[in-house]
Amino acid sequence: MPDYLSFINEILWGSVMIYLLFAAGIWFTFRCGFIQFRAIPQLRTNLKNSLSPQPGGLTSFQALCTSLAARVGSGNLAGVALAISAGGPGAIFWMWMTAIIGMATSFAECSLAQLYKEADKQGQFRGGPAWYMARGLGMRWMGVLFSLFLLIAYGLIFNTVQAHSVAHALRFAFGLPEIITGGVMALFTLVVIITGIKGVARLMQWMVPVMALLWVIASMVVCAWHADQLPAVFTLIVKSAFGWREAAAGALGYTLSQALTAGFQRGMFSNEAGMGSTPNAAAAAASWPPHPASQGIVQMIGVFVDTIIICTASAMIVLLAGPVDLPANTDGVQLVQQALINLTGGWGADFVAFIIVLFAFSSIVVNYIYAENNLIFLHPDARKSRWLLRGGVVLMVLLGSLLSLPVVWQLADIVMALMAITNLTAILLLSPVINVIARDYLRQRKLGVQPVFDASRYPEIAAQLAPGAWDDLPRQ
Repeated sequence: MPDYLSFINEILWGSVMIYLLFAAGIWFTFRCGFIQFRAIPQLRTNLKNSLSPQPGGLTSFQALCTSLAARVGSGNLAGVALAISAGGPGAIFWMWMTAIIGMATSFAECSLAQLYKEADKQGQFRGGPAWYMARGLGMRWMGVLFSLFLLIAYGLIFNTVQAHSVAHALRFAFGLPEIITGGVMALFTLVVIITGIKGVARLMQWMVPVMALLWVIASMVVCAWHADQLPAVFTLIVKSAFGWREAAAGALGYTLSQALTAGFQRGMFSNEAGMGSTPNAAAAAASWPPHPASQGIVQMIGVFVDTIIICTASAMIVLLAGPVDLPANTDGVQLVQQALINLTGGWGADFVAFIIVLFAFSSIVVNYIYAENNLIFLHPDARKSRWLLRGGVVLMVLLGSLLSLPVVWQLADIVMALMAITNLTAILLLSPVINVIARDYLRQRKLGVQPVFDASRYPEIAAQLAPGAWDDLPRQ
């Protein structure tokens, strides 16, 4: 069974998903008029405006931090180390490429989530891929299928991966028993998730910037201590990305294919562009300016921060440390811990463990929020089901801390691939709508006016929208 699942994973993530996500990123880059480059002047303005609270939803900054909390998990440390192990330093270059093209895909899916959002009974905006499949495509069955995939992957199984990374990092640093780690983390998870999406968003708007800054500053300090090695490291990344270093040396090394595959896999896992997870947070925001594209642009920042900044910070530590003396099957987190020990001394393992706790805990909490959102799509009055889901999340955190579950994790990767294929199919079918959103936003920016989405200009789209979602928008 493990070999069978591994074979399916190899097919899906070794070829199908790489080509599909790459093609989607290129398609939306052209379809949206190179939005990730043309919107650069507006990034600062949109991020500043994202702090302003608006009625009916989270602030755009809260939505950004919530989505970043899910993106920035143990994979930003462990995944980067494993990418370098599997594909060499060149894998980092291809991770950067996934971020650049992934920004356009993220813009597309998050703009759609904003467009097709609707208010729940408490007045909180909700939406995501399931909603734009149901409203935009008229295919509720597709939304149901997507929601089920997300519930399995994000609601349950991925939380075991995060808990496993934390338990191993704390065991490596402090010798802390896994049962204590799992119990404490499960308790804190339950306390936070019962506060709902608004409570989680208020926590994440403080927690995410702090934990990201701590890790990036630590990496910058290490880079400053070894500044003389940085030119060689960046040269190594670029040469290894295309196999030039190995060809010149005439030695057996990492090939272009290995670097490309490892970089794309880990980059896509990390920034989640096109996966359909981030739109669940994007839809919850009351965007300002009041236009679907404004939230798409804010969420593009998340892809950049996750991969270009945080993953690069991890890569610098691993590459500056050089080869580490650990067994071949060592976890990625322990590779990063040993790398920082080699560079800074014994406190490095403790610091990485602390960062992993923050990264993984925030991911677990937001994974639940995504799952709850899709549970509400399936059953709007799902009070009992929500408590069952919360119990499942707590149980999975405990199991992940205590057990290694490679077969379950392989199954989750397959489910995530199916979830991504479903989402990418939907956004590609809705690409004419995405084109309208991007053009409408850029047209108003070019005229020098604040973009406001006027649904009456597009009767076909207006007929698909939730009542009241885009009516009587403020213009100041």
